[in-house]
Order: sequence, then C-alpha cells, then structure tokens
Amino acid sequence: MTSPRLTLIVAGLFSLVANAWAQTPQLGKNPVSEVVAAMTIEEKVTVLVGAGMYVPGMPFGGNVEPVEAQKRVIGAAGVVNGIPRLGIPSMVVCDGPAGVHAFNSGKSRLYYATAWPIGTLMASSWDTTMVKTIGAAYGQEAKEFGIDVILGPGLNIQRNPRGGRNFEYYSEDPVLTGNIASAMVKGIQSQGVGTSPKHFFANNQEWNRMTVDVVASERALREIYLKGWEILVKQAKPWTIMSSYNLVNGTYTSQDPQLLTNLLRDEWGYKGFVMTDWFGGRDAVAQMKAGNNLLMPGTPPQRQAILEAVKSGSLDVKTLDKNVTDILNIMMSSPTFNKYAYSDSPDLKKNAQLSRWAATESMVLLKNEQALPISSGSTVALFGNGGVELIAGGTGSGDVTKMYTISLAEGLFHAGIVIDPDLYTTYKAYVDEENMKHPKKSMMEEFMNPTPPIGEYKISADMIAKAAETNAHAIVAISRNAGEGTDRKVDGDYYLTETEKTLISEVSKAFHAKGKKVIVTLNIAAPVDVSQWRDNVDAILLAWQPGLEGGNAMADILTGKVNPSGKLTATFPVAYTDDPSVKNFPGKEFKDREVQGAFGQKEYMAQVDYEEGVYVGYRYYTTYGVKPAYEFGYGLSYTDFVFSGLNLSSATFADKITASVTVTNSGRVAGKEVVQLYISAPTGKLDKPAKELKAFAKTRPLQPGESQSFTFTLRASDLASYQTKISSWVADKGTYTISIGTSAQSKQTATFKVGKDIVVEKTQKLLTPKSPVNEMTGKK
Repeated sequence: MTSPRLTLIVAGLFSLVANAWAQTPQLGKNPVSEVVAAMTIEEKVTVLVGAGMYVPGMPFGGNVEPVEAQKRVIGAAGVVNGIPRLGIPSMVVCDGPAGVHAFNSGKSRLYYATAWPIGTLMASSWDTTMVKTIGAAYGQEAKEFGIDVILGPGLNIQRNPRGGRNFEYYSEDPVLTGNIASAMVKGIQSQGVGTSPKHFFANNQEWNRMTVDVVASERALREIYLKGWEILVKQAKPWTIMSSYNLVNGTYTSQDPQLLTNLLRDEWGYKGFVMTDWFGGRDAVAQMKAGNNLLMPGTPPQRQAILEAVKSGSLDVKTLDKNVTDILNIMMSSPTFNKYAYSDSPDLKKNAQLSRWAATESMVLLKNEQALPISSGSTVALFGNGGVELIAGGTGSGDVTKMYTISLAEGLFHAGIVIDPDLYTTYKAYVDEENMKHPKKSMMEEFMNPTPPIGEYKISADMIAKAAETNAHAIVAISRNAGEGTDRKVDGDYYLTETEKTLISEVSKAFHAKGKKVIVTLNIAAPVDVSQWRDNVDAILLAWQPGLEGGNAMADILTGKVNPSGKLTATFPVAYTDDPSVKNFPGKEFKDREVQGAFGQKEYMAQVDYEEGVYVGYRYYTTYGVKPAYEFGYGLSYTDFVFSGLNLSSATFADKITASVTVTNSGRVAGKEVVQLYISAPTGKLDKPAKELKAFAKTRPLQPGESQSFTFTLRASDLASYQTKISSWVADKGTYTISIGTSAQSKQTATFKVGKDIVVEKTQKLLTPKSPVNEMTGKK
C-alpha cells in the first residue's frame, strides 16, 4: 500500500517537471534565439548530427535502432533529430530527384510512389511552367507520405556523356539548369515541403567521388559550375542545400568556408541550411566552422568530435548556435512542425497521368523522314529487349519504389497498334528468363551490388525477314541504364554493342527492301553514339527515361496523339572523343595517398583537371567549329515553325535591352516550339565562347497559321563574363550579337553595342586553384 507521504512527493515531482517544461522556451512560441540559448551543448550537437541511417539488412544502417521519425517512412534517407522538451520535432528527409525513394517495409502494407521522368527529360521540355506543375504534385505526394524535405533536385553540370548520374541532372548549360531547377524547387516548396538541391558543387562524376579533387579556374567555376546554383538560390530560395562529396581546388566542399559562407551566404544571400551528402567530408569540426549545418546521416564519432572540440575550446559554441539557428528557422515551415496529418495515400492515379503528360511534353524527336507518326491500327514489328522492358529511371538514390512500369509494347497496344506476336513472345520469354537468373533486390542492395544488364537478344535472320513481310513498320528499342556509384563505359554503353548495331543494320535492310520504315527509340540515361547507325534508319525518338507511364508516353508521340516539342539539353557528339572533357575524364588516382572510406573500405585520393575551362558542351562545339551529331537545343516537330521580326529596343545598351521575336506555326498540325536566345560577346579582355544561352521560352500550343510573340529583357549581368584578375563580373565594351532560334545553331540575328566596360559586380576572391590551370583559350 502506497503511503500518503510518498504520493505527495511523487505528485510534487511531477508538478516541478511540468512547471519546468512550461517555463522552457518552445520553438514557434518563443524566439529561436531563446530556444537555442536554452539548449545544452549535447542538445545542440544532437540537432546538428543526424539520427543515423536506418536501412534494414544493411551493415551500415540495419543495426541502428530507428528513432520514431524513421519508423514513419521506413527507408527514408535520414532524420534531423528533435528535442521534445523545447518543442523541436524530428524532420524526415527522403530521396530523390525523380520520386520518393523509400522502402516502406514494416508497415501494414507496401507503399508505392510516382516515378516521374528523370531530370534530363524534364529539362528537355524547356518549359518552366510544366516543371513547376510537376514539382507541386511531387511535393504534395511527399507531404502525404510524412516527408519534410525532398533530397533533390540534382543540378550538377553534365560535363561528360559518361557521368553516371547525368540522368538526375538537367543540362550541360548553367542557365537552363538554374531555371529548370528553380521551377522544380518552387513547385515542391509551394506545398510546404522542403527541397535539398544537390550536390553543391562540381560533383560531375561518380569515379572516386568521395576523394576526387576538382581543379578548375575561378572563371570556369563561376561561369559554368556555380551559375546554375546562383540562379536557383536567388530565384527559388531552397530550404536546404546538400554539399557534395568531392574537393574543389584542394578543399572538401563540405569543409570550405569560402564556398558555404563567403559565397553562398555573404554573396548570394542564402538563408537556409546546408547538409552534407551521406557520410560526406572527413572533419566534422571543419564542417561546423565552414557553415555545413547538418551532418548526415549522422554518426557517433561525429558527435564525439564536435563535443570534444567545444570542450577543448577549438570550436566556439557560437558556431554551433549559428548552425542550429539556421536549421530551426527552416524547421518551423515543415509539415511535421505544423502537425500536418499526412494520409499515406496520395493520389497516385492522378500523378501517374501527370507523369505521362510531362514525358510527352519533353521527348525529343531526333530524326523523321516521313516515318512518324504511325497510324492507329498499323502493324509493327517491335525489336529489342527494351520493347518489352522499359527503364523508368536510373539506379541508386534516384530510384523509386513504383507500382508498375508501362513498357513500350504495352503503350503501343493501348494506342491501338498491332504488335507482331511472335517477336513479342520471343523477347518477353528471353527477358523474363534472364531476369529469373537475378532475383529482385532491394534498392539499397542493388546500389551496393548492381545487377548486370541483360545482353541484347540475338534475333534470327529468319524472324527479321518474316517480320518485314508481315508488318508495316519496324521499331528497334535501345535501352541504357546508369546510376549512382559508377560512371558509364565507352564500349558497349556509350557506343552500342555489336549485337545492337547488327540488329539495327539487319532490320533496316530487310524493311527497306520492302519499302517500309524503321524507327529507333532511345530509352537511355545519357547520350549514346548515333553516328554509326543513324543513316540506316528513318526516325529516332529520344525518350530518355520517362517514368512509370513511359510506354504510354512514347506511344502518344509515335502515333501523333502528342506532337513532340522537346529539345536537347546536352550535345550528342559525332564521336565520344569529340567531347572537350574526354582528355580529363575521370582523372587520375594517387596510389600513394590511401584513405579509409566511410564504410572502412580502402580508397585513394584523386584529381581531375577541368582544362576545357568554360568550353563545356555546345560552348566548345560552336567555338571550335566541331560539328556534333545533334546540337544543343535541337529537336524536331510534326509541324514547322517560322521565326520573324527580330527587333531590338535599341542599337546601344544602357542598363538593359529588349529583344522581340514572333513565332508562327507554318505547318499543318498544332504544335509547340521553344524559343532560344543566345549571346555572342566581344572578346575584350577575355576569350569568349562563340555563343551562350541567356534566355528561353516555350510557346503555347499553336494552331496552323497561328503566331505568338515574345519579348526578352537582357541586363548587364546577362552580358558579363568573370574576370579573375579583378574578381569581377564585367560586360565588355563592343558589339554583341543576339541569335534567336530553335537550337545552338540559331539563325535570326541582331546586334547592339556597349559603349564602355560595365563592372556589374565586384566579388570576393574565392576558390582559387593552387596553381594555374592549363585551360583552352577558344583559339582553334
């Protein structure tokens, strides 16, 4: 029996605790500064270091006891720890760029998410309104799953066609990249869900990504690799930014105060917080000092290192206070803090149709010699493994737990196309048999130990001949995947395999002998060679990796239900060796500089020199006169467009100038066109690319004979190049040429003059290489 005295003591203790909590500052009710002041050092470190990575069955995560927030979205990438006594909740952060990447095991049912088109395909729309619409749908879906921050989008520059994660990224051009990324971030964050654009910055390869030192000039970094980020930060204000694994000019990005404080916050005015990539960097204390607020996924050694540094006096508590403050300011906007009652049931049917729409708005028609569109009811011989198994998106953190993927064969069937049954049965049986040899893995297991791609089936000459007799058209489906952790190979990946080239050749011979057309579809993650086989075929549709409704979207284009309007966001070279970065990709490894990896594995420090400087992608091809297979910005339509009436507001530049142009549909069917504006600047004190994209827009659907006019405003900042010697953006005096058209080979031109050098912005001298980089100069 409990004594009355003991009961009174217990009641008194409860009362004291309740009063103490009532008097403790609470996030959202009291100023953030008061909440931070009330935190112990240990609590501050708890917020600054993530909760660990809970991945059941994996050695680096499966043994971590999940916190409550991790149980909410099983397999989510990480959690920002909360401090309940101060009203600070835990936040869930989840991949990825093309849809929710989680495992969702351990709940009462398996949850699926929408696999949106990959980043490269979305950018190929050149349509910021569409991208923002998709972003809003994605944000709402993530919110309904209980997610606070999406780890994306990815906006590294596609420096080399072999980059393993190019599919996550938008373009070889920073202006296109920055504007598309801004639209996506605005869309997602309009739903009250945060984003963490990645990977800041110059994370342009997967080989030795955690140890490679990117050596580049200040000008190349400012004009190419940072420009898209600057546009994004100033236009869209992302809640968080993810620093990259690599070093730049000798310093890890997550440990570089010049990057994360002087540039990002002081120059650009960024107000959010920065998190590391998972297990990124090597010095937790240096990361704290640099302004890398949050260490993810968070490890006990990181916590211990920070606590010991504070105790020894080598790390000022004020640094922790600043980093915690940045996180708490953002946290108050999160769904969890605002007690959003998520449903775990977003409208996946609606989002699937949005995904299909986005894919059709973005696919690029590379060639069409009266082969497309195909009439409903036509008979088609569908060749290639890719016809029966579509690749919706890439691997690694960019993968998505999707309920289904519509294959090209299924899409054509839904569109009323009659597929050759013998070919379909043969390919389907082969692909199913090969897949049985490799049991399905979890996404994390697939990342750690990728399943090799299925070799292309060697179809017999007799089957090809029979198909040519009985079908009106041939489609050859070529597929390629790519993903996190490794870069693509040259032979058999960038270049087609011998089996694939033989297939295209033999099918083309057989069908052309019968006067029938041959179409190739490219379901790929990054550019492949087309020069060795494109002359053999009549049409090429570049579908990239189009999401879960990809087969239906491809069929929409192939049958003319949708008129293609996508444009290339990266150059397709004639040969891989034409690319200006080939000499320095992926770089060199130093066997005498061994380091321990995040999981205890042996790694080596490495270096890659960006000797192409600012001559990345089309900037190189147009300047050096190297003819590509398909140029940046290129893409065909089922109709024709005429550009006319290019007019400038003045022949001389003051503080701005406007350029107006009219686009008319001169063809027979409705369609959309992309208007691209390029600037050719005078040499001045610097060598300059022959032309650079400065603005773009997409028309509404134009009926035959209908026109739409556009006016673009250019300011001095659009004309400026970065002069390293004076650490300034300068628009040189001289004559500038504006080119407007449908690709980097645009034809409509007009000129204006700048009367004197204009110093647009004086910057800090940052991110300087230890020795000069032997860069291209723009001279042939």
